[in-house]
Amino acid sequence: MMNRFLCFTLLGIGLFATGCSKPAPAPAKTETPKAGAPVVYYKVDPATAGTVTGKILFTGKAPAKKKIDLDEDPQCAKLHKEAVYDESVKLGRKNALQNAFVYIKKGLEDKKFEPPSEPVVIDQHGCAFVPRVIGMQTGQSLKATNSDPVTHNIHPRAKVNREWNQNQPEGAEPAVRKFSLPEVMIHVKCNIHPWMKAWIGVVDNPYFAVTGADGSFELKNVPPGTYTIEAWQEELGVQEQQVTVAASGKASAEFTFKGE
Repeated sequence: MMNRFLCFTLLGIGLFATGCSKPAPAPAKTETPKAGAPVVYYKVDPATAGTVTGKILFTGKAPAKKKIDLDEDPQCAKLHKEAVYDESVKLGRKNALQNAFVYIKKGLEDKKFEPPSEPVVIDQHGCAFVPRVIGMQTGQSLKATNSDPVTHNIHPRAKVNREWNQNQPEGAEPAVRKFSLPEVMIHVKCNIHPWMKAWIGVVDNPYFAVTGADGSFELKNVPPGTYTIEAWQEELGVQEQQVTVAASGKASAEFTFKGE
């Protein structure tokens, strides 16, 4: 009898304790990003977009022309009837500086732009990379072709992105690659022909240009804001300027690189 009474007593105490205890708090819910969620790209309002224009000039003594010795590969020499010169510093009329890369370096950090669907093409023609300087967006395709009757090698020596290296004999299929991170600039070489050089500017926005023979550049469809514009030249270095683009306005920047 005593044992039965003791059992009922202990059972009652257990039920009372259970009824008075607070329930354990539910674990906090954490939001996890959905896999494969679409990226939201920034869309420029054409009603307020502006333009940045400018020119890049050279001052000082023009560098002496350096003849390229193509006799290292007789097949390359046969492709040219006249002498070929190095174009590390190429000047146009009125001291215009050609093959300078210009882009918006700062001011767009809160915006993500969709990469173009069309690839940027670099050709190996006349035993040279054509064009010598190109610009492209992150995520955009680079298509490397060989239109020479000579075996070439394209070797972008990237430091931020992944470096790659591919031989392309005559008639080879184009090599198609992408760069996922901004990098200004990527030096491109041919391991077979050491005089062949090119440069690739990879940026995360569509606002870039390479100057032509007149040294001018134009960046269109720029949203209003204040930006840092950088100009790069392979031998003469870099320069920066700050510009402010008003709604539907125009801004300008002029750079002058000095020689010796």
